[in-house]
Formats: sequence, C-alpha cells, structure tokens
Amino acid sequence: MTEATPLGPDADGGTPPAVGTGAGRGRRPRDDRPRRPTADDGVLVVDKPAGWTSHDVVARVRRLASTRKVGHAGTLDPMATGVLVLGIGRATRLLTYVTGADKDYTATVRLGVRTTTEDAEGETLTVTDASAVTSDALAAAAAALTGDLLQVPSAVSAIKVDGQRAYARVRAGEHVELAARPVTVSRFDVLGVAPAVVTGPDGGEVDVLDVDVAVTCSSGTYVRALARDLGDALGVGAHLTALRRTRVGGYGLDVARTLDELEVTPQDVAVDVLPMAEAARAAFPVRALTAREARALSYGQGVPVGDAPDGPVAAIAPDGTLVGVVSRRGDALRPEIVLAPAG
Repeated sequence: MTEATPLGPDADGGTPPAVGTGAGRGRRPRDDRPRRPTADDGVLVVDKPAGWTSHDVVARVRRLASTRKVGHAGTLDPMATGVLVLGIGRATRLLTYVTGADKDYTATVRLGVRTTTEDAEGETLTVTDASAVTSDALAAAAAALTGDLLQVPSAVSAIKVDGQRAYARVRAGEHVELAARPVTVSRFDVLGVAPAVVTGPDGGEVDVLDVDVAVTCSSGTYVRALARDLGDALGVGAHLTALRRTRVGGYGLDVARTLDELEVTPQDVAVDVLPMAEAARAAFPVRALTAREARALSYGQGVPVGDAPDGPVAAIAPDGTLVGVVSRRGDALRPEIVLAPAG
C-alpha cells in the first residue's frame, strides 16, 4: 500500500529545511530546544491518526521519548486509525508477544465497488448495483466468514515474495498471488447498513451500500481481505472505506493517547508510559515470585511452575519488578526473556 506523507512536520518530528539556509544538504537543521528527558522503559499505546504510517508514529515517538529504542507491534495501514502499541527501551522485547495477540476492529465496507487495493486508496475496478442485497444475505455472508478460515491476503500487503514486499511488486506492475493462510475470525458482526450512491463508469448513478461491521480476529488477519471476500460472496464486490483498531491483546483505546496529547507534555518532563510490570500484566497471565525465585530467574535459572498456566507468563518480583517472561518447559518455568538480569 502506498505510504502517505505524514501530516504537519517531517516524520522524525523536525521541520522542513528553510530555503537558502543550506540545511537541506544532508544535515538536519539545529533544534535549539532543550532535550526532553528520556522516557522510562515501558509501553506506550498511541491512537494512530489517519494518513500516518506506523513508521511515522515510531519516528515521532522517538523524538518525544528522547530515545531511538522504540518499536511497534502490529502495523496499521496509513488510512487506518486506532491502537498502535509501542515499546520503549527494554519493553521492545515484549513486542513479539503483543504482535501475536488477537485484535478488535470497527470498519466500514462499501458493497458494490471493487478497488485495486481492496480499500479506499485504490483505483476503482468495478461498480455494481448493490441495492438488492438483503439483510439476511448480508448476515449469512458475514457468518460464513467467521471461525477458522483460510484467507488469501491482500496482494498489496507487506508479505514478502522472493524477498520483496508484495505491495512493491504490485506497484511495479506485477501480478501477485499470495497463498491462503489460516486465520481465526471470532466476530464479524454487522452493526448497521446505509445506502449510498456512486458514479458508475458511464457517468450514471449507482446504488451501493455502506456496511458498518465489528471484527475480532487473530493476528495475521486482513480486514481488507474480509471486506473483499464479503463482497465476492454477495456477488457485488466490496472494499474497505474506514478501519479503526480498538484493541490489541490487553491494550485498548482506554489507555491510548493521541500524538497531540503527547506533544503537549512539557519539554522538561519525560513522556509518561505504562511501566514494564503494568504493561506485562495487561498482556500476560502473572506468576508472582518469591524473592529467591526472582533472584534465580534473574540468573536465567528455572523456578517451580506453581499456579502458572501454559504459554508465556509475566514473572513479577515481590517489589513489583517485571523479572522476565517465562514459560513451562518440563517441570519448571524457564525464562524466555530476562528483563531484570542479576547484577
């Protein structure tokens, strides 16, 4: 998908070089503002604005957090808004687990129009009258796209084909076919339907339908592809016109902050983040450690399983410190990552 130019200042938070200053000759213009204190290690949940790539957001937060060590979990397309989970400092090591979490979305699907990108940023391929689609047919088609599915990702996805992103091959004029992948859609509910009118290829008006939906799905699911498949099932084609991610794992919009809200943090104050332990509690089950167990884990040693469930578990010391992420191996919990090493 073509990346949009970020709104306002450059992606890294600077301003465009002034004409005639020489600032554009490979050197960034000097920023005389005092350096903001470096943010603590932790998780920052951003409500991504439309028109920004996920990389744009990371670049802006690097400046706001005064550190290069910022990463994100789960890319959002430029047109999409909503929850983007960022790790700062040592918390970047938690992002692997967050990326694989299930996600919630709200979206709008336009029935009757197919596009090259399966969303509103692409060129129109076909326009079909969708006014005859009934609510029963719509509900049945959505239900058929719920559960364990084999989904063909969008050709303009970031999936690599022979070492090159699929969207780059599409931009170069290649025909790209991606293999179907197993995904799980646990919710695909129709929230509302509204009639709309678009201009057909002959210049006349064509009746289409805008369908608001709610989706809960596994990592790796493409909501654009769900929109495409919904339209194909109904025989009229479809594309996505709006997408908002409302949850990634244990992180929802209730803890998300906009970039504007972050920008007004006083220059002499570090950007506030979810502390490591709090962030881990939102993403994992917790195994409370004794002081002796915390020390053992800090050396990379295993500890008794106790009441820990299967899968990754946050290991929390008596003082509230996140020691690491552990999982069951044999008869012990052993560290996958250690975040509070001994010494």
